[in-house]
Amino acid sequence: MSVSREYLDFVLGQLGWAGSCTARPMFGGVGIYLDGTFCAIIAHDTLYLKADERTARDFEAKGMGPFKPFEDKPVVMRYYEVPPDVLEDPEELAIWARKALAAARLGNQKGRFGPRFP
Repeated sequence: MSVSREYLDFVLGQLGWAGSCTARPMFGGVGIYLDGTFCAIIAHDTLYLKADERTARDFEAKGMGPFKPFEDKPVVMRYYEVPPDVLEDPEELAIWARKALAAARLGNQKGRFGPRFP
């Protein structure tokens, strides 16, 4: 799950519109924290934002799928790939990132991983 420095710098710059953004290495990728809450993952130079039942539909409507940490296993996580047009527009990305932050915080209130959904 390599992440190039150039991509990481680009994503952090784009996410800066959403709030205080920090990054930490995580299992070969990078965990992204917005205002101190873990709400995004970068893996293979791809940004994934936390989703819940409601916001997952926004990603799916744009043809984006969930993060699959293991290529050889059917496991998926509730982080969805950010659409390219959203990633390129820092103001739009800030809207999506704030929704991811809300989903992460709500999930934290409901338990470590929040409610399950397919």
